[in-house]
Amino acid sequence: MRGWKIVSVLLVLLFTASTSFAAGFRIPEAGAKAMGMGFAFTAQADDPSAIYFNPAGLTQLKGNNIMLGATYLKLNGGDFSGVTPLTGGASSSETQKSLDFIIPHAYFTKTTPDGYISYGVGIFSPFGLGQEYENKNTSIFRNQITKIELQTVVVNPTIAFKINEYLSVGAGIDYMWGKAKLEKTPVASVGNLYNSTLESDWGLDGDAWGYNFGLLLKPTENFRIGVNYRSPFTLKIKDADVTISNTNPAYASGALGATPSSTKGGATVAMPATFALGVAYTIGKLTVEADADWTLWRSFTSLPITIQNPVPTLPSTDNPKQWEDVVAFRLGVEYRVTDPLSLRAGFVYDPTPVPQTTMGPELPDSHKFDYMLGAGYKIGAWTIDLAGMYIDKQDRTVQNIRFEGANPVGQSGTWSGGSAWLASMDVGYKF
Repeated sequence: MRGWKIVSVLLVLLFTASTSFAAGFRIPEAGAKAMGMGFAFTAQADDPSAIYFNPAGLTQLKGNNIMLGATYLKLNGGDFSGVTPLTGGASSSETQKSLDFIIPHAYFTKTTPDGYISYGVGIFSPFGLGQEYENKNTSIFRNQITKIELQTVVVNPTIAFKINEYLSVGAGIDYMWGKAKLEKTPVASVGNLYNSTLESDWGLDGDAWGYNFGLLLKPTENFRIGVNYRSPFTLKIKDADVTISNTNPAYASGALGATPSSTKGGATVAMPATFALGVAYTIGKLTVEADADWTLWRSFTSLPITIQNPVPTLPSTDNPKQWEDVVAFRLGVEYRVTDPLSLRAGFVYDPTPVPQTTMGPELPDSHKFDYMLGAGYKIGAWTIDLAGMYIDKQDRTVQNIRFEGANPVGQSGTWSGGSAWLASMDVGYKF
């Protein structure tokens, strides 16, 4: 019972910390050791973050383990140069705000004395999105988006079994909470129509269920193969507040139809399944791992937003996305300098799932190259892991101005910049 009391405390801490959110849609930053190795961790999975990276790896842990950690992310705003539906055919430019985020995680695990059964719980943020533009009244993207936030927290109770000396299996149930915020300023010939904010809160108004499983195969003492699968989520955000402000005086004449007013709304976000396959080999003090990591983004076909009391200029929408499945390639190395000290490095090629035809300013995504360094140190029953990461986001040119319903959307131009720096720290204790 003591372990589950600890878990309840961790849950409170995570919700307290998660007032900040992560940039990007999928967030693999669930452990500092894994980050230091380029998230090539499916075949190792030898610390409590195995709950996220491969639950079968829990059978490698002894006794009781607790691990708390967080990742700080500095997202540099991207630059756009080109044409949008609001620039009147003239080339213009805009820079997104640079933003700071905290991505927390926490784990508790317990292994039976015989080493054949392990169980525990993890709390982490597997998906998140954050973008913001400088001025909601003048942004060249304001009719599409001026700010977007998506926060998620998953609680993942997990159990693992050691079948024999060569094979372990693990599985878990995932319960997700989520909240969202979207802001935009619709535009017509009379100018800005109004400022709108759709915002939900933590609670049962936005939740979803999922599951995960993994296996760990050790054909020899030095060679390991890992598999990890996480199911999709369908996060349905209900009963969100829709706040309307600064309505255009032209509504008084009736020429624009009914005046929009504050109401309720919702959104449905389809979050993808993931599948990872990793192989690791140890030669003396050196461990090398390579992973292929699939994200099945085909499930994200659209982003429906519902308005409880719609009017002609404040309708419900269903924005098409049609994202594509992608596979990221991850490579990591660890060198155990001494018994307490380990040094790590990693690299990731992370392709974008966003097709040119539907890419929008809410997530102007492109291919990325990620570079990582890390270190771990053991002091008695304590373990400290540190990692740093640089995300090199590639430039991307798109031409997709079009109408979605009556709203002109898209852009025709080039996105550049948008790189990010991350720093992660975990503290673990075995008892």
